[in-house]
Amino acid sequence: MFHGEKLICFDLDGTLIDSVRIWNQVDASLIEQLSTQKIDLDVIQQQRDRQLKKFKNCADPYLEYCGFIQDFYGSKLSKQEIKMQRHALSYHYLDHVIALKPQAELFLKQLKLHGFELAITTTTSFHNIQRYKLNNHNINQKIDFDDLFSLILTRENVQNIKPHPEVYLKAIQHFGFKAEECLIIEDSLVGVEAAKQAGIDVIAIYDAYSAHELEEIKTQANYFVQDYAELLNAISAIKKMP
Repeated sequence: MFHGEKLICFDLDGTLIDSVRIWNQVDASLIEQLSTQKIDLDVIQQQRDRQLKKFKNCADPYLEYCGFIQDFYGSKLSKQEIKMQRHALSYHYLDHVIALKPQAELFLKQLKLHGFELAITTTTSFHNIQRYKLNNHNINQKIDFDDLFSLILTRENVQNIKPHPEVYLKAIQHFGFKAEECLIIEDSLVGVEAAKQAGIDVIAIYDAYSAHELEEIKTQANYFVQDYAELLNAISAIKKMP
């Protein structure tokens, strides 16, 4: 870990930022508005994960996920209208609630000091990242996206979302690196699967909202860490090497 690599790629939701629970809350509010049903957050997450995996090859998997919500919860709105409503519900959370995971900013800055190229490789939208950059003081007062990251790839930059490896293959192609010169940090099983399909080593970092997949994540990832404190210790170990 951190020996010979030139590029470190980061997933965003659940990896750098504590956001998965927020999207569960957004979808819970959405479903309640559409159907008056109150659904357990774990159930919502598992439904969303299944549908996004099912529709991973579609032009807009999140639009198809909203189509699932339309059918499953009996809404009279179109899937396009449901997607717009979902976005509107998310703005408060994107701007004021979501925050970086503890010590993530320290780890990013240490990597930069060590000369690594850093990239964000996410299935979230460019629009969401813009809101983090411009509106979310929990995030933008700790990190400068444009200063830290040489490349930001979002779902608008790929035809296939994870577990397809396209986003990671595009990242290494952009820099002209080989797979063995890259290291990926992910939190979810689909992210780990995408990294493995790209032939790139992956560190899985614990996220409570991927706990139902934890054993499989540990099996497939090259490394597993509990938090950024462990990764900071790994960077410190590099400094101490002769």
